[in-house]
Amino acid sequence: MATDLVIEERPVDDPELARLLAAAFEELVGRYGAEGRSQVKDGARYLVVLDDDTAVGCGAVQAFDADGEHAGDGELKRMYVVPAARGRGFARVLLTCLEHVAREAGHPALRLSTGELQPEAIALYESSGYQRTAPWGKYVDQPLTTCYAKSL
Repeated sequence: MATDLVIEERPVDDPELARLLAAAFEELVGRYGAEGRSQVKDGARYLVVLDDDTAVGCGAVQAFDADGEHAGDGELKRMYVVPAARGRGFARVLLTCLEHVAREAGHPALRLSTGELQPEAIALYESSGYQRTAPWGKYVDQPLTTCYAKSL
């Protein structure tokens, strides 16, 4: 891993963040087809990974949209690292920082959804202590989607 790694919070209208989010969506469309993006709420906190001042990854934490038992949890959104920067540990460091953001926001757990056609994401989440959960919301009827949660 590079020694000049920086992770910083960025506003939703940041141009480098927008470039990363567009690349992430393009990759998802390539794997799954144009099914549309899941919603990121106003107030989500975005982090961007910089390697030698180049934005190479991003992710966000937002409040999980649930009543009852999971109310108050956080939800991980838009985790992405550009292909040229993969395999260098950036995603794991980013995930740790996003978990810290979720804890700071008072979320007792962090939830996420990922796709079965993303084995690298599944491996990251499972090796980071995330457990498979029942699907929620729009994911209930999406067989290629897997949901996870981790207590913080």
